[in-house]
Amino acid sequence: MFGLLSQLSKNLTLAIPLAMGFGFLAGWGLSVGWMKHLIVPLTFLMVYPMMVTLKISMLFAGGDGKAQGLAQLINFAIIPFLAYALGRFFFPEQPYYAVGLLLAALLPTSGMTISWTGFAGGNLGAAVKMTVLGLILGSLATPFYLQWLMGTRIPVDFMAVFWQIIFIVFLPMLAGYITQSLLIRKYGVKAFQSEWGPRFPPLSTLGVLGIVFVAMALKAEQLLAQPAQLLQLILPLLALYGGNYLLSTIMARVLLPRGDAIALVYGTVMRNLSIALALAMNALGTEGADAALVITLAYVVQVQSAAWYVKLTDRLFGKKQE
Repeated sequence: MFGLLSQLSKNLTLAIPLAMGFGFLAGWGLSVGWMKHLIVPLTFLMVYPMMVTLKISMLFAGGDGKAQGLAQLINFAIIPFLAYALGRFFFPEQPYYAVGLLLAALLPTSGMTISWTGFAGGNLGAAVKMTVLGLILGSLATPFYLQWLMGTRIPVDFMAVFWQIIFIVFLPMLAGYITQSLLIRKYGVKAFQSEWGPRFPPLSTLGVLGIVFVAMALKAEQLLAQPAQLLQLILPLLALYGGNYLLSTIMARVLLPRGDAIALVYGTVMRNLSIALALAMNALGTEGADAALVITLAYVVQVQSAAWYVKLTDRLFGKKQE
């Protein structure tokens, strides 16, 4: 089972479109209203496993302060406002699509940040720290940004969003830390890193695919009636990711050495779409399916673009020195 899940994790470029397709077929041919009850367990399955391997202690490691500062500047002072502007332009009459775009921009970094930084030969230590710091800061900031930027367009219950963040992020983080500590105490650090730790992230992939399936199933009838919506949704996502790559690449090339530069790009462009998706489905009521659809499509753009960017890394930042 773990072998199959591991293969799915490595082939998200295929697995996510397949989950979307099967979800669409299910929503087209079956009664899927009951699937709303799967959202909470799938959310836990999606978030908790990735928290087990989170290295919170990396927050206190030094040596890359400039890269960390630039990453948070891009993540919280620039990209959310780019997403908000794109949402206002592309979705003037569809605020929940705009919320989905904003949620995708508000929660930076994920396990993909670390993976793609490694594939490109970047500074893994800096990427790990960006992942932990971005997750914590993004979770704390999201209720405020939603209230501030979207509160005049949709009813944003600040406390409801805040408690969903507690439930979706911080409780799984605490449970993951406890699980990690118990496994290390029983089996040792080496066994945890080599044997136990790698078993958890693939379980998160199963949760992601489940949520993607449910989100598409719930939106199938609407998409069938208006198939052009998919094109309407993909254009602002391409603009958001394209602008993010361009800005991060320019700042990284000008201001940072190669290893930190690569970590900066993946620490700002890779978004924690799993948590964004869970928040959309749990905190926004029945209209959350609109926001979730945008985030689901963001998976496709994010994974494909990250893979292509690896191929350009040496050309942009020079070859890694042995």
